[in-house]
Parts: sequence; C-alpha cells; structure tokens
Amino acid sequence: MEYKVYMCVICGFLYEEELGLPDEGIAPGTKWEDVPDTWMCPDCAATKDDFEMIEI
Repeated sequence: MEYKVYMCVICGFLYEEELGLPDEGIAPGTKWEDVPDTWMCPDCAATKDDFEMIEI
C-alpha cells in the first residue's frame, strides 16, 4: 500500500497516512479521505481544506 503525506498550507504541519495521529484517535494507516471532515490541524486549527498532498 502506498501512503501519502498532506501538508497544511498555513503552518506546514504534515499529516502522514502511514503514521496517523494516534494521540488524536486517528490510527496509523488512516487514509486522508478517512480522516473526519471535522478534524483540524493540531498546530494551527486549520481545516482539511487547508491541506494539500505533497510528494516526498
């Protein structure tokens, strides 16, 4: 399975699908489309709309 990384365009926070965010209840391996729409960036409170997929 190929995992992607999404970056907050406001603060630069990275959401890595492979790692998830266990402290926020998002299990490792959780695809971006499966992250709840109500989720917000833990660093700046931006919404999912403020994230873009990046190639690393």
